[in-house]
Amino acid sequence: MKNFDLSLYLVTNRDKLTDEEFFKTVEESLKGGVTLVQLREKTAPAREVIELAKKLKELCHSYNVPLLVDDRVDIALAANLDGVHLGNDDMDVADARKILGDEKIIGSTAKNLDWAIAEEKKGADYLGVGAIFETKTHVKTKRTSVETLREINDNISIPTVAIGGLNYENIDILKNSGASGVSVVRAIMDSENPFEDSRKLREKVKEILNI
Repeated sequence: MKNFDLSLYLVTNRDKLTDEEFFKTVEESLKGGVTLVQLREKTAPAREVIELAKKLKELCHSYNVPLLVDDRVDIALAANLDGVHLGNDDMDVADARKILGDEKIIGSTAKNLDWAIAEEKKGADYLGVGAIFETKTHVKTKRTSVETLREINDNISIPTVAIGGLNYENIDILKNSGASGVSVVRAIMDSENPFEDSRKLREKVKEILNI
């Protein structure tokens, strides 16, 4: 499943949810318009994450949405996921491509133009660019300006998704940035109505990014 749509990219977070609530939240978000899901599990044991990934893949594929995993090439292989998103301290994109092959989606993170060009050359399929705003997730963040995001999009051929602290109220900042989508975590995972909030987010993203 190499075809993918970055427009509304959900990164999961189980911190406050039971397993039942977690799967319900993700399913409601898929119904509402999420186009790609990334399973992010920073601390859970590998065996637990593999089992979670297999169940989540079945759910995502029932809505024709790809599932990636954050960081873990081994888990992407073990659960036969659609791909992986690699941060700057994870496996090199070129090495991951050797392991996963050409059919899997490999995303990478970039914070400036030189970095973005290098990751594209290594074989990344898309780039996560940010953090546009400070985040409250487990990840340490350094701000990346919208001007840098625009510069990256003017100089590479692969698509980008804007990441970092984004939600319905602040994504207007991305207008004319050239991004192909918006990545959110808490805007959906902490929502009391993930279906409606996903639907509204998808509509606004399409309007702002003209996609």
